[in-house]
Amino acid sequence: MRYIFIVNPHAGEADVTAKIRAAVEGTPAADECEIYVTKAPRDATDFVNGWCDAHPGEEVRFIACGGDGTVNEVFSGAAGKENVSVTCYPCGSGNDFVKAFGGAEKFLDIAALLNAPVQPLDLLKVGDRYSDNVVNFGFDTTVAITINEERAKTGHGNKNAYTKGVVKALITSMKNTFTVKADGETLNPEGKALLCTVANGQYVGGSFKCAPRAKTDDGLIEVCLIKPISRLRFVKILGTYTEGKHLDDPKMRDIVVYRQAKKVEITAPAGFAYSLDGEIIRESRFTVEIAPGALRLAVPEKA
Repeated sequence: MRYIFIVNPHAGEADVTAKIRAAVEGTPAADECEIYVTKAPRDATDFVNGWCDAHPGEEVRFIACGGDGTVNEVFSGAAGKENVSVTCYPCGSGNDFVKAFGGAEKFLDIAALLNAPVQPLDLLKVGDRYSDNVVNFGFDTTVAITINEERAKTGHGNKNAYTKGVVKALITSMKNTFTVKADGETLNPEGKALLCTVANGQYVGGSFKCAPRAKTDDGLIEVCLIKPISRLRFVKILGTYTEGKHLDDPKMRDIVVYRQAKKVEITAPAGFAYSLDGEIIRESRFTVEIAPGALRLAVPEKA
């Protein structure tokens, strides 16, 4: 077995390459480990693809060291490949993906990552891209765009960017134009919504439990659409939504549309933006489909 740590030096607020290197050198499997430091966006995906092509049949575990963007790149490169397992050392600003497994602290023991048993992981397939966590749009995308703008200014992740994004979205994105179909059923015939999350994982935006019933290995997509509401009502329901209680709260039944599906189709005006695990993509028509068991995910037993 080879263990390859793929490190994004720009994830989070500090470069953790030296810390990871020291931890790896202290494990009994140090000789089977190597570290690759990414150089540019999408580099992790290209590296994983290239490594697998150059080492056909060799058993390997890729460990994504960074935030949700790094996890997405590594997992996307490994999707569908034989003799490959993946896991992550979460050191980004949000680390949403691992919250479905108990949180970042469960994945910060290097030795545990090397020895972790594997389980199947579904992915969301959007065209030729994959999402391991959430595809979201509407209010959420305005927040994500702001986060990316802040990261471009500072060169690293910043938790305060989430707050700035929410404030901006409250001003500009309370009523968005798009139509969502889940397994052929139109969820918002009027073509308007506050937001929609199409999820495999449970969390988005650092703390929002958008898909509380999501399971990463059940072969189903969680779809939650929130109808347009006033800013006053938004403030009132924000806590409920953040805690993941919105699917069961009777006070939100008139504005929440929830489905489980295998295929979700979105139609929107030209220039429409959505977020795929934090990456902003502009596309007016796209389809999200479930890819059951597309990866083998190594999850530490204590998670």
